[in-house]
Amino acid sequence: MRVQELMTKEVQTCQPHHTLAEPARLMWECDCGVVPVVDDARRVVGMVTDRDICMATYTQGKPPSAIPVQSVMAKNVVSCRVDEDLASAEQKMQKAQVRRLPVVDQDGVLVGILSLNDIARSAVDGPARARLSSNEVAATLAAISTPRDGRRAPAAASASTAGTGRAARIHASGAAEGQA
Repeated sequence: MRVQELMTKEVQTCQPHHTLAEPARLMWECDCGVVPVVDDARRVVGMVTDRDICMATYTQGKPPSAIPVQSVMAKNVVSCRVDEDLASAEQKMQKAQVRRLPVVDQDGVLVGILSLNDIARSAVDGPARARLSSNEVAATLAAISTPRDGRRAPAAASASTAGTGRAARIHASGAAEGQA
């Protein structure tokens, strides 16, 4: 199966000179978590994610409209070709630990985007159903999700322990902070 069979063809983009307000707007309007950054010829020069925007605004203490895309975008972009085999694209995702790959033509021009979501949905009820196993999709997700330094990330509060902290105890007892 080829990448072009699963990729999303209508991809919203931004340019390096835009501010983060532009990709944030596109993400909101198009329900996506990444926006490729392209030059005037639509060649991919970077990628910006919703996490990039959140972290930049938090760490810099500025609104998205005050931060240029070029200062935040990932510049070492791994892409795949439109005619590439899906297994090869999955291997690229695994190695680079990314959930999305920009898809380019033979001239390096952006023509689509391939996401792990596209692959997973297709493995269940799409054109890849007979060709992809759940184990292959799970292996890609596991490789992408592995912490880069090999350590396990600290576990977040689970649903069974959520709400058991000091704030929840104060709320439940009706006592305000500093009261007995």
